[in-house]
Amino acid sequence: MMGFTLTVFLLLLWVSSSTSETVNDRFIQCMSIHSTPHANSTQVIHQPNSSFYSHFLQSSQQNSRRLNLSTSKPLLILTPFHEFEIQAAILCSKKQVLQIRTLSGGHDYEGLSYLSKAPFIIIDLVHLRTISINIEDETAWVQAGAILGELYYSVSMKSRVQGFPAGICPTVGVGGHFSGGGFGTLLRKYGLAADNILDASLIDVNGRILNRESMGEDLFWAVRGGGGASFGIIVSWKIELVQVPPTVTVFSIDKTLEQGLTKLVHRWQYVADRLHEDLFIRVIIQNVGKKKTIQASFNSLFLGGVDKLIPLMGKSFPELGLQAGDCTEMTWIESVLYFAGFPRGTPLEILLNRTHPDRSFFKAKSDYVKEAIPEAGLEGVWERFLKEEIVFMIMDPYGGRMNEISEYEIPFPHRKGNLYNIQYLVKWEDNESKISNEHLHWIRMLYKYMRPYVSKSPRAAYFNYRDLDLGSNNQDNYTSYSKGWAWGRKYFKGNFFRLAWVKTKVDPTNFFRNEQTIPPLPGWRIRW
Repeated sequence: MMGFTLTVFLLLLWVSSSTSETVNDRFIQCMSIHSTPHANSTQVIHQPNSSFYSHFLQSSQQNSRRLNLSTSKPLLILTPFHEFEIQAAILCSKKQVLQIRTLSGGHDYEGLSYLSKAPFIIIDLVHLRTISINIEDETAWVQAGAILGELYYSVSMKSRVQGFPAGICPTVGVGGHFSGGGFGTLLRKYGLAADNILDASLIDVNGRILNRESMGEDLFWAVRGGGGASFGIIVSWKIELVQVPPTVTVFSIDKTLEQGLTKLVHRWQYVADRLHEDLFIRVIIQNVGKKKTIQASFNSLFLGGVDKLIPLMGKSFPELGLQAGDCTEMTWIESVLYFAGFPRGTPLEILLNRTHPDRSFFKAKSDYVKEAIPEAGLEGVWERFLKEEIVFMIMDPYGGRMNEISEYEIPFPHRKGNLYNIQYLVKWEDNESKISNEHLHWIRMLYKYMRPYVSKSPRAAYFNYRDLDLGSNNQDNYTSYSKGWAWGRKYFKGNFFRLAWVKTKVDPTNFFRNEQTIPPLPGWRIRW
């Protein structure tokens, strides 16, 4: 009986291997038919026996926690240099019944840009990162494989008084970041990255290259905050640059429990969203020290000099006790390095490094706060923090420009009425199953504790802080709209139906799909 079982196992293993090889061969042959005769397939298509395969696979995985949850690796990794190679990959994936994961920077919190339980390929846009800046009309075309650091650096090389309102982490890819909303230190002045997109180039399920005019306003609306992976493959964005002053001011003031942080954080909730739009003050809560205490860092960017900041803070938030000696004046591009955690004097070229220095195991969740959390509620958070090891709660203020944009303008709906956004983050160093589950349980219990203090009906979440705890789609081709509604309304609120309507219109067979892509509407057939 043992011999029979072993024989069957080896036979199944051989069949699986040969089938996989056959699919690879068929895919490569299909790519050669649909690509130009001069295309170099060895530079674009990487098989598992290639050293480049391992390199690109490892470089793509920013959250190592998800790796041991995947049942398969990509059959192939493609690193296209041209749009026609992406067009061919879409057509060939459809023929071979393969799913596609599109990778820009690899920062999807749940790894959905590089993991799949179904047979799949990865399209890594690492070679598509050209940035073309037109200073005269204050615009730029940015290919989706570029990272934020490359964008910020490129803008700074052209102008000291222009920037772009996107995220703080420079290794995040613009492809996914812009399509999910994207916010950073300029959001109170200029809104989201997605609010400042003028055009886009997208390859749809039929392999067509579409721009804003040819895709239509519905699809253009959907990809600016609704997640591009649901609708096609974003190749590039046209963005509107924004004005920044020659001098900005930064400060970071740390307070511990013993220094009265609870009252300061409580007070911050009443002023942060009402401050002048040129002033951004976020709060980072963490546990620190050998004896463990709670520390709050009031981390700020002001679009102007110290001489204007000090009287403004004295009027708006005197409790923090800001002094001129706490502040540092610099250029806007230097502030990008400051918020990324680099010391003063670090060369700007560090922004071109695509590798994130911290690849720990982590789990994140998010919330929106509409009413100030009472001091007793904050103290309950501190108690829970002291029971964990590496934890953060990042509170980003809204208000300003965010209050002026309708929640229906783009799919991102979290506008007027939100005081701030919360990101909860727990990290650990050993990914052994039992240890990981303990940390996951901790952050889920913290999230449960926060329920009375955050937004309701729905309890909102930020799409770029992906969280599969909120719900996920079926893995097969059929995805229930009602099942998607469970998580979709938390990310998109009333915009979820319109997103599903657009999905039905542009990808009715649901070819572009993962655990949290927009599902098509059941039984609908929408004509162009």
